[in-house]
Amino acid sequence: MSRLEIRQLRKSFEGVDVIKGIDLVVEDREFCVFLGPSGCGKSTTLRLIAGLEEADDGQILLDKDDITDKPVDKRDLAMVFQSYALYPHMTVRENMSFALKLAKTDQRAIDEKVARATKILALEPYLDRKPSALSGGQRQRVAIGRAITREPRVFLFDEPLSNLDAALRAATRLEIARLHTELNATMIYVTHDQVEAMTLADRIAIFSHGRIEQIGKPMALYHKPVNKFVAGFLGMPQMNFLEATAEGGTFRLANGNTVSVAGVEATGKVTIGIRPEHLRVCDGDGSGETINGKLSVVERLGSETYAYVDVPQVGSITVRAEGDFERRAGRDICIRLDLTHAHVFDANDVAIHHPPRV
Repeated sequence: MSRLEIRQLRKSFEGVDVIKGIDLVVEDREFCVFLGPSGCGKSTTLRLIAGLEEADDGQILLDKDDITDKPVDKRDLAMVFQSYALYPHMTVRENMSFALKLAKTDQRAIDEKVARATKILALEPYLDRKPSALSGGQRQRVAIGRAITREPRVFLFDEPLSNLDAALRAATRLEIARLHTELNATMIYVTHDQVEAMTLADRIAIFSHGRIEQIGKPMALYHKPVNKFVAGFLGMPQMNFLEATAEGGTFRLANGNTVSVAGVEATGKVTIGIRPEHLRVCDGDGSGETINGKLSVVERLGSETYAYVDVPQVGSITVRAEGDFERRAGRDICIRLDLTHAHVFDANDVAIHHPPRV
């Protein structure tokens, strides 16, 4: 069993609260991702779990054992850093076995553990190389292999792909996903990249200003965000937000257009959230559930194109179009809103309506 529980965890630096009473349970063999923008507290929380920072209050329990005040080497955790943290004067083999030698592990056991890790990560050809002779992706695999040889109860990853280029990030992300399946281990992974979070996680904990805004399965958070922050953070490109004034079931946008969202009765200031895939470029005069604007930027990605439209008094709206979308920037354009897929948030940015799932 490798179940990690956090109870009312708090941390401050120089009088500034950075972790504000977090409660969280990471189940045995779960892949949990801490997701959020820079400065939200996700990496600090991971460092508190690892023992690299001292908690001001709260508890960290590993299989009901309180490890809050235990030193790093007594927690039975292994951490993979963004910076690799390899010893430059040691070979790959020596880097992966160093912690085991410090623990006075039997040499035969060390050899077996290193051999297993190198096989899992396809590092056999590089065992006698030093880090300077490896690519960034290979160095990160060595750092992961060093963690595997320790056979920890929980793996901790602190933005391990941030220093890699796009192609290596994608490849290494797949390796980490396969690693979780093969090892069947408990893993906690910190990232600001929502694509990594959505593709890797069993559950995502979304952080903001030292708190967890929401935790759940990736698609549950995508379809039912608890507030505007979560809705805007998940999804690429992000959800469009249209400020409106509600009068019952009618919503008046800032430019005077009126729209309606089925099943919603509200009064006062609200925000309508709608994702780019639920908007369409159309031919029309902007009446009804359409809106007029000027095409400002076109991003062509091959199979699909994203059109960024400036709408007077409303702001920029992103529309997903077909890959062969041919209109050019500077043209007037009409957008049709499919409000059967709309989310609605109240004046405090709390979700009051989600579209029904079919």
